[in-house]
Amino acid sequence: MRKTILFLILFFYMMSSCTQFQPAKAPVADKKKHWRDIHGDKVLDNYYWMYDFFGKGPDSINVVNYLTAENTYLDEVMSSTKTFQENLFTEMKARIKEKDESVPVFKNGYFYYARTEDGQQYYKYCRKKGSLDAPEEVLLDVDQLAEGHSYYSATGFSISEDNKLLAYGVDLVSRRQYAIYVKNLETGELLKDVIENTEGDPCWANDNKTIFYTAKNPVTLLSEKIQRHTLGTDAATDVLVYEEKDKSNYIGVGKSKNNKYIFIVSQATMSSEYRMIDAAKPNDSFKVFQPRMKDVLYNVITLSDKFLIRTNKDDAKNFKLMECPLEKTEVSGWKEVIPVRNDVLLQSVQEFEDFIVINERKDGLVKLRIRSLKDNSEHFIDFGEPAYSANFGANPEYNSTTLRYNYTSLTTPSSTYDYDMVSKVKTLKKQQEVLGGYNSADYTTERFYATANDGTKVPISLVYKNGFKKDGNSPLLLYGYGSYGASMDASFNSTGLSLLDRGFVYAIAHIRGGQEMGRQWYEDGKLMKKINTFNDFIDCGKFLVSEKYTSNKHLYAMGGSAGGLLMGAVINMAPEMWNGIVAQVPFVDVVNTMLDESIPLTTNEFDEWGNPKDMDAYFYMKSYSPYENIEKKDYPNMLVTTGLHDSQVQYFEPAKWVAKLREMKTDKNLLLLKTNMEYGHGGASGRFDYLKDVALNYAFLFKLEGITK
Repeated sequence: MRKTILFLILFFYMMSSCTQFQPAKAPVADKKKHWRDIHGDKVLDNYYWMYDFFGKGPDSINVVNYLTAENTYLDEVMSSTKTFQENLFTEMKARIKEKDESVPVFKNGYFYYARTEDGQQYYKYCRKKGSLDAPEEVLLDVDQLAEGHSYYSATGFSISEDNKLLAYGVDLVSRRQYAIYVKNLETGELLKDVIENTEGDPCWANDNKTIFYTAKNPVTLLSEKIQRHTLGTDAATDVLVYEEKDKSNYIGVGKSKNNKYIFIVSQATMSSEYRMIDAAKPNDSFKVFQPRMKDVLYNVITLSDKFLIRTNKDDAKNFKLMECPLEKTEVSGWKEVIPVRNDVLLQSVQEFEDFIVINERKDGLVKLRIRSLKDNSEHFIDFGEPAYSANFGANPEYNSTTLRYNYTSLTTPSSTYDYDMVSKVKTLKKQQEVLGGYNSADYTTERFYATANDGTKVPISLVYKNGFKKDGNSPLLLYGYGSYGASMDASFNSTGLSLLDRGFVYAIAHIRGGQEMGRQWYEDGKLMKKINTFNDFIDCGKFLVSEKYTSNKHLYAMGGSAGGLLMGAVINMAPEMWNGIVAQVPFVDVVNTMLDESIPLTTNEFDEWGNPKDMDAYFYMKSYSPYENIEKKDYPNMLVTTGLHDSQVQYFEPAKWVAKLREMKTDKNLLLLKTNMEYGHGGASGRFDYLKDVALNYAFLFKLEGITK
C-alpha cells in the first residue's frame, strides 16, 4: 500500500519576500512529447520520459542528472539553514535515550527483546531462557550486520518450534524485496539456505525444517506466490503451494497463535479468502476455509475448540463476529457471536485460551473490550484522554491471562501496559523516555469537529504548548492522510516538540478515506467518492482559520504517500489557503500509474482508486489527479521529498509533478524537490539518520516563518 512513515511536521509563514530565498536558478527539466490516448481523450505528457531509470532506457542517466540538479538547487536555496539543520538534528537526537531496551515478550520458554546502545543506529535482537535473570543470547546483531550498508532492514524474525533456528528477511535496497536467511542459534552459523525476492515473512512448520514464505514478482513486486522451502535444499527447487491469479489481491502466510495451523491469506479491498493446513503436516495440500465471496471480507481467529470469524458478510458494514466448528468452516456453519453495530467498528480480535479482546472504534476513538470465554462477562479498559491511540501490543502466548497493549496521545509518550484480565489491574511496563525535561502538563490537547461542505462532521485532534493565544497569529500545521481505511490516531512524537516549543499548533484532520468513524467513513472517501477526502481537508483548514487557531498566512499542510496525493489535490483546489506544503513521497500521478500494470502495486489498488481502463473511473481520476490538474496560477511554498528506490510511490511521480509545477506556476514561491538517492518509501533505516530529513523539513518551515534558531 502507498502508505508511509508519518512524521509530525509543522510549518511557519514566510515573513519576507520569497525571492531572497532563491539565490540559484531552479532546474528546468527537458520536455519530450508523449501522448496518452484512451477513451477518446488525448493528453500530452512532456515528462513521461522520467519513468526510465528502472527500465535502464536511454533517459536513465538524464533522470539521475535531473534529480541531482534538483538536490543541488535545494542545497543552495537552503544553505543559510545548514547550521540550523545541524542544531535541530542535535536537539531532536538529544531527546532519544540511546541506550535502551524494549519490554521483553515471553514466547515458548524465552523472553525476547531488542536493545540499543549509545551511538549505534540499529539494535541487538536478544533473548533469555525462562527468566529475565538468565544469561543473554544475542540472536542478531543488526548494528554489526548493517556495517558498510547505506540501507539495512531486517524483518520477519521467526523462531522454529524447537527454539534452535532463526529465520529472518533482509532488504539492502529499500524496495521491500527481502532475502530470507536462517541462523543456527546453537552454533551461531548461517545456513546455506538463502531465499531471494520475498516479502520477508518466513513461517515455520512444526517440524523445524520447513519454511513457508511469500514470493514476489521481481518487476511488479506483487506478492503472488506462497512457496515451501525445506532446509538444506536449493531454493530454486522450492515447492509452489499457492499462486494468486487475481492481481488485485495481496497474499501472505502465517501461523495461528496457538501454533496449530498455517494460514494463507489472500485479500483485496473488498474480498478475502483463507487457506489452511495442520502446522504439523507441512506437506499436506492447503484447504480453503471458505471460498472468496463477492464484496465479503473475513479473517479467521483460532481458539482451541472453534474458529472465530470477523466479517462484513450480509452487509455488516462495521463488521460482526461469528464462529464455526473446527471441522465445518464453510459459511453455512457460521454463527453470530457479536452482531454488527452502526456506531461501532469492530477492528480486530486478540485471542487467548480463556479470553478474547475486541478492538473497537466508536466516535473515532479505540476501545478495548475484554470478554471471558467462560461466562461471556465483559468489561472495557479506560484510557481517560480526549484524543489518543491505543492498540494491541505483542501477545504471542495463547495460554496467558495478560493482555499487552500500547497507548499514546499527543501529549503522552508511547507507553506499554500489561493488563491482567482476571484482576483487571493494569501495569505500566515502560513509557518512552524523553530526555531533556519533557513535561506533558506544559501542553494542551483538544478534539472537536469541523463541518464539511456536505454537512458531515469531521473530527480534528489538536495540540499546542500552554500560552498559545487563539488570535489567528500562530502558525498551524494541518496533517492528513485519508486513504486505505487507515486511521490517523493522535500519537506522541518527540521530534514535534521542536516545533511546538517554537509556537506551532499541530492538528490532525480525521478525514473520510480513513476509518476513524467506521467503515462507511472509508467507503465515502474512495473510488468515485474520493473528492470527499480533499473537501474534508480544505473545510478543516477553513474551520481552524475561522476559529482563529491560525490564519491563511500561517496555515500549512503536510501529508505523505497517499497523503501526498491529498496535498497535491488541495493545492490545485484551494491554493490560496496554504502558505506552505510539505508533500512526502507523494502519489500524484494517479491516472498514469493506475494505467501501467507493470508499476509495482498498481493492480493491487484498483479497488481503492478504480481502474482507469473503465471510462467513468478514468475521467473521475483525471478530475482530481494532481499532475493532471496543474494550471497557470499561484501555488504555495512547497517542499517535495522522494526516494530513488521507492517501491510504493515511484520516484518519477514527484519528479514529474515538480517539473510540471515549475513550468506552470505563476508565483515566486519556493518549490523544492529532495530525492534521497539511497533510500525508498520509508526513508533512512537507522534510528538517527531519518532525523536529518526531519531537520530539513523543519528548517524549511522555519525559513518561511523567519525563525532562525
